Amino acid sequence: MSDIFSLIQQINLLDLWDNTIELKRNQYLKVEGTVDTNLYFVSNGSLKIYVLDEQNENIIRFGYKNNLIASLDSFITEEPSDLYIQAIKKTQLKVIKKITFMNLIESSKENTIIWQRMLGDLMLQQMERERDILTSSPIERYKRVHARSPQLFQEIPNKHIASYLRMTPETLSRIKKS
Repeated sequence: MSDIFSLIQQINLLDLWDNTIELKRNQYLKVEGTVDTNLYFVSNGSLKIYVLDEQNENIIRFGYKNNLIASLDSFITEEPSDLYIQAIKKTQLKVIKKITFMNLIESSKENTIIWQRMLGDLMLQQMERERDILTSSPIERYKRVHARSPQLFQEIPNKHIASYLRMTPETLSRIKKS
């Protein structure tokens, strides 16, 4: 899989951000039922993307330094989403509007190819995660995620990683110790 940061650099995206925002710890970037067609680049800090099931958070993705983050369903469809995006700690984000981003992507064949690679990588990551959750033991899920994203374990608190891996914090703690 490609390094998203290097792909962003290839399309000169870092020069086109519309503005920068800062979120305090636990502040929401997006809440359920809203439309958000922006794309965000995490300069510093970390965020979680999750859905609520009754009152349980089901974390489906994280964003941390040098990651792109978005409510991808809302970005693509321009419809309300059931996703929440919340800062885990103080976070600085660069913001680009969909129209600005898509104009850049459509400005050259190379940029279109890079965007397709980025979406393809995202789809593969999501498929791997779904397969892990459905077919792997907690230990196997931990090992695979650690191998794919070692930075995750430096940037994100264990209680959030446990939710992402669909296990209790205690189980994650035991696995990390073994």
